[in-house]
Amino acid sequence: MIDTVKDFFAGRPIWMNGLMLFCGYMTFIYMPFDLFYKPVADDQEIWFGYMLTGWAAKATEPIHWAIYGVGFYGFLKMKSWMFPWAALYVFQIAIAMGVFGWLYGGAPIQYSLIAAIPFIALGVVLWRAKATFAGTPTGETKKSEPQNKDEDSEDG
Repeated sequence: MIDTVKDFFAGRPIWMNGLMLFCGYMTFIYMPFDLFYKPVADDQEIWFGYMLTGWAAKATEPIHWAIYGVGFYGFLKMKSWMFPWAALYVFQIAIAMGVFGWLYGGAPIQYSLIAAIPFIALGVVLWRAKATFAGTPTGETKKSEPQNKDEDSEDG
């Protein structure tokens, strides 16, 4: 069992495993609760810093659910298309943090920008992790193509 857990988390940095687990939690626990259990009157969704409530929020929840599901799958299988999309989505969250705090927080814009900093940093880390997204599912190894031994020899 320990080997199964190790294999599940192999092939990606620990911080990326954390993102994968977060996406998994949102996909399998929180978003189903939010969509099917939470009353419409209590619903809120944030898009680019703007808060939607009621039926507008309920109508856009499936989009968030799909984003988290695709994120979980992409991190799980280390899909190459996660670059640049994971980083761009996190940069969008940074913008949303700034806009949301400014629109709804009543605090100076500096505080909203400070709230965005961790997401900017995470976006940069995801952007720089391009090579990590090799497109190889966890537990599998890429087969290398045989080297052509004649490449270094001169034709005579």
